[in-house]
Amino acid sequence: MPTEPVTEYDPSLGRKFVFVTGGVMSGLGKGITAASTGRLLANAGFDVTAVKIDPYLNVDAGTMNPYQHGEVYVLKDGGEVDLDLGNYERFLDIDMTFDHNVTTGKTYKHVIEKERAGDYLGKTVQIIPHITDDIKRRIREAAEGHDVCIVEVGGTVGDIEGMPYLEALRQFAHEEEDEDILFTHVTLVPYSKNGEQKTKPTQHSVKELRSIGLQPDILVGRCEDRLDEETKEKIALFCDVPTEAVFSNPDVEDIYHVPLMVEDEGLDQYVMERLSLSDEALPESERKNGWRKLVTQETTGEVEIALAGKYDLEDAYLSVHEALKHAGLEKGVDVNVLWVDTDEMTPEHRDRLERADGLIVPGGFGARGTEGKMDAVRYAREQDVPFLGLCLGFQMAVVEFARNVCGLANADSTEFEAETPHPVIDILPEQYEVEDMGGTMRLGAHETTILPGTLAEELYEAEACTERHRHRYEVNPEYIDRLESAGMTFSGRAGNRMEILELDDHPYFVGTQFHPEFRSRPGRASPPFVGLLDAVLDGRDGDRDTESDPETESEEVSA
Repeated sequence: MPTEPVTEYDPSLGRKFVFVTGGVMSGLGKGITAASTGRLLANAGFDVTAVKIDPYLNVDAGTMNPYQHGEVYVLKDGGEVDLDLGNYERFLDIDMTFDHNVTTGKTYKHVIEKERAGDYLGKTVQIIPHITDDIKRRIREAAEGHDVCIVEVGGTVGDIEGMPYLEALRQFAHEEEDEDILFTHVTLVPYSKNGEQKTKPTQHSVKELRSIGLQPDILVGRCEDRLDEETKEKIALFCDVPTEAVFSNPDVEDIYHVPLMVEDEGLDQYVMERLSLSDEALPESERKNGWRKLVTQETTGEVEIALAGKYDLEDAYLSVHEALKHAGLEKGVDVNVLWVDTDEMTPEHRDRLERADGLIVPGGFGARGTEGKMDAVRYAREQDVPFLGLCLGFQMAVVEFARNVCGLANADSTEFEAETPHPVIDILPEQYEVEDMGGTMRLGAHETTILPGTLAEELYEAEACTERHRHRYEVNPEYIDRLESAGMTFSGRAGNRMEILELDDHPYFVGTQFHPEFRSRPGRASPPFVGLLDAVLDGRDGDRDTESDPETESEEVSA
């Protein structure tokens, strides 16, 4: 079930911006709060986009360690960005570009390059106005052609690296007459030992924000529960906002319920009133309710999927978790993910692998954990467990098959073993001379041709698909004939690049060189993930059929 149709930009509305900042501590969920605000505005009929500001000095997120920063999300144009942009794409059901991610590294690099080219005509280049002007330019350009732009400022108010951005926003608010601007500040409202909701952290955070010259229009309190009315009144009094501008954002079981929670609080109505959008919004009776129906539908069971990787951090595989959730919504089941650490593969992890209904081996880089990934792949292949390999998982499936089916001893990827006698996975030809690591992989959306009559064609219901990539290594063309003659089918190709693999004599054994999880959405789940759950559920139906057939059961016993 699709979410909402894409709305058209109305230039008569003027430009509307919602700036979202966070205080007290990082990881509060201001990105989800911002995305939820955008979702509600989209439901009301507005064309919404988003910008994520990351104050780090990296030009992009491509070289960051997943343990420190979570997964690297890839956009259609190849931009390697913070995982929050993935949340914006999923909540708003839009495709963003690298221009929607502003980093300190990107901004300073551009300004310094202009200075080296002499564009500033001998002026002293400074943070104000040159850096702040470039920040404002980037935000306005990303917002062009949309009714509302949600701008999330990463980090926490008071961080030294975030100061130029807050100064840019202060200037932003006073420059253009046709711009309506709203400042939303997300803070923590903790409980004391006696169960009282404490407002002091919020007061200090707002004080810090006001010292910079920014007065929040809306305060969103992150708390375990909804804010008490007394708490709201106290926050309003000490932070100089109306009580009706203080909203709760309590903990929920599923992030897709956050738009529903803040909608119940009236956040969308307040935002539209302050941005002069109320008269243009769809009447409440006509607003799209597909999101609410989608994320609150009842489920009819649970499946367990083993996720065999080496980064013991959920955010490192966030899009995989979300894609499984989307597939579960489509099939009407809850998906319980069982973590399997391929670097250790303890008896506990082995037990999880063996009790799971299906297996996913996700992407990654580096040799650590790859042997464990191949053990997991072999288990799924030999035991007929539904399997999906993503990027590195696809490559490990090829290596495992080469070793244990084709008989190519010590076959490997040259990423891990440069002297392997059988380099079934090898570096891309265009990567031979590459020295810089950042932004140099095969990145972004590329089209794959799908062979007719294959499982891949059944999954995508098309002769081609366009998915996002992030890799330096691929299947070595010299080994394709040997692999296929042994029973592996490369059902998706881009020239001589192998993009999708499958095994005919298996309930579901699929690998993709690309990352289908990056295009998965609530209401528009990724086909390979839906196929995985279909295979799991079909297997369960088969088990029930067998158990209910006394004649079949007696044959099994006698056998």
